[in-house]
Amino acid sequence: MTAPHRALIVIDAQQEYFDGLLPIQYPPREESIARVRTAIEAAERAEIPVVIVQHELPADSPIFATGSATAANHPGVAAHEARAARRFGKQYSSVFAGTGLADWLREQDVDTVTLVGYMTNNCVLASAADAEPLGFAVEVLSDATGAIDLANDVGRAPAQQVHETLMALLHSNWAAVADTTAWTTALQAGDPLDKSDLVTSADRGRATA
Repeated sequence: MTAPHRALIVIDAQQEYFDGLLPIQYPPREESIARVRTAIEAAERAEIPVVIVQHELPADSPIFATGSATAANHPGVAAHEARAARRFGKQYSSVFAGTGLADWLREQDVDTVTLVGYMTNNCVLASAADAEPLGFAVEVLSDATGAIDLANDVGRAPAQQVHETLMALLHSNWAAVADTTAWTTALQAGDPLDKSDLVTSADRGRATA
């Protein structure tokens, strides 16, 4: 198989998810941010581009307010800002919406994006789905992403259920999902990650129902 031309996309690894109104609940946030940094370091060693994306909202916004302490990247990611191949700000869930990221990736001959960061249930999911019509293959690192507990008028779901369900959903169609260790091994070998598909996932789902 052709070796993937990867870029690592670090999505919103910001203090809002640690000290702000959206604390990551699963996997434990200090563990997931450590895996984010592990992925960045592996990408740097492999000399693949690292792109850092930050959510940016107006200064009076309750979350991600421009200039606020919680809009800053987590220190473990901020330490890599100066070495990042590119940095982008975004206002929407998808890293591709209104940012110019897709054009930049094509200029670098990237065909595969590896997503880490937050949140599984918003920006990671939206970015993975958005990549499909843009022609990029997607990888998601399950232990370098994270979700929050959810409750609203329709129902409620704990963060672990949200995260694990969305990892299975992503792997069934939009992304190859793996942990950071497996991805690092594939990166070093120049191999793509294994990926399921909707028909296979549906068949296995029926068999285990």
